[in-house]
Parts: sequence; C-alpha cells; structure tokens
Amino acid sequence: MDFLQQNWYWAALAALSGTWLMVDMIRNRGDKSQLSPIEATLLVNREDAVIIDVREQGEYAQGHIPNARHIPLGELERRSKEMDKYKSHPVILCCATGNRSSTAIKQLRQAGFEKLYNLRGGMMEWQKAGQPVSKKRK
Repeated sequence: MDFLQQNWYWAALAALSGTWLMVDMIRNRGDKSQLSPIEATLLVNREDAVIIDVREQGEYAQGHIPNARHIPLGELERRSKEMDKYKSHPVILCCATGNRSSTAIKQLRQAGFEKLYNLRGGMMEWQKAGQPVSKKRK
C-alpha cells in the first residue's frame, strides 16, 4: 500500500493507458474495415490486395506505399471504370490520416465494390510502423 501512495502518479498513468487501450480496442472491434499497417501488409501478401492512394499528386509524390495505385479522391468517381477489375479483390484505401479514404470507401461501396478496407491512420501510421515508402512515381 505504501508503494501506491508514494508512486500514485505511476499507478494513475498505468490505469489511464490501460483505459485508453481498452476504449480503442472496443471502438475498433466492430469495424473490420479498419486495418493497421501490419494487417494491410498481410492482406497484400496473402490475398493480393490492391492499394489505392487517394491523396493529391503532391502528397503522393512525397512518398507512397510501394505498388500503390494513385487515384485522387476528386477523380475517384470519374476513374472508377479503370478499377472495375478490382471489384471482387480486396482493396485497401489510404490517404494521409485515414479520413479521405473513409470517404472513398463510401463511394466505392456504392459503385459495387465488395472487399474494401481503410488503412487506419493512413500514411502517418504506415511510416510510424516503419513500413517501406516509395518516392518514385507509379
């Protein structure tokens, strides 16, 4: 008991971080379309998933996931015909933080795509996880 009284701040930090992890786990448990960078890599390797980067040209040129196809969000509807061949494949959408790719998922779901996933945290999380980034234009 003396330990907790003398080190209450460590106990509070442990309780706070544990609570934060539980809330995050519960929040993401129901949404199977959100993938971590590691889960996205596994999906590409195991099921030949296609990665679509919906960021603008300048963002894409600064660095993107290797072999990602670049279709900016504003052009997604117009260029959806070139993506028809991926309707039954797993498709992972990514942007800078995961927000624009969520919008892209809604558009593609309406267009009849079946297996859509969002890279949770986008390129920020991808780079934080130490995943490879390509700078050459595809």
